[in-house]
Amino acid sequence: MGPGSQISKVVLFPLIHWLCLFAPFCFSWNAFGIAYGLYIVTGLGITLSYHRNLSHRSFKLPKWLEYFFTYCGVHALQGDPIGWVSNHRYHHHYVDTKNDLHIPNIEGFWYSHIGWIYDTKSANERSERPTNIADLENQFFYKFIHNTYIINPIILATLLYAVGGFS
Repeated sequence: MGPGSQISKVVLFPLIHWLCLFAPFCFSWNAFGIAYGLYIVTGLGITLSYHRNLSHRSFKLPKWLEYFFTYCGVHALQGDPIGWVSNHRYHHHYVDTKNDLHIPNIEGFWYSHIGWIYDTKSANERSERPTNIADLENQFFYKFIHNTYIINPIILATLLYAVGGFS
């Protein structure tokens, strides 16, 4: 797990949800459009890049496009690609067993969706990570993102604030 991933989980994830309480008081259609656009872009980053391309290797992309979509996924605040892909590969390797990192049939619905993210001690005890991600760890781009993970969404948030204000 990258140094920024823990900060993301403990500070930014709850902070972003708390800030959503201000949305009705700061609403603008421009801000809504940007938020919707970022939802699409970051969603593609997670589903297309982190999940289908990096975790499952379902298809091959030119490196520049692979890195672009991966960088889009970084801004979803679901963790750096090395950690996310390792967790997902591990999940599929041990699906629905006690070693699965998100096991709804054993730990319950909430644990399988959010609890496992915060329960890093249990996840680390159950996993053999990072042995399943050598393909990513051998690339400078992924190591760089892993080590600077939290800086990237903060830069985006600062840029959005500078351009559009609080809304």
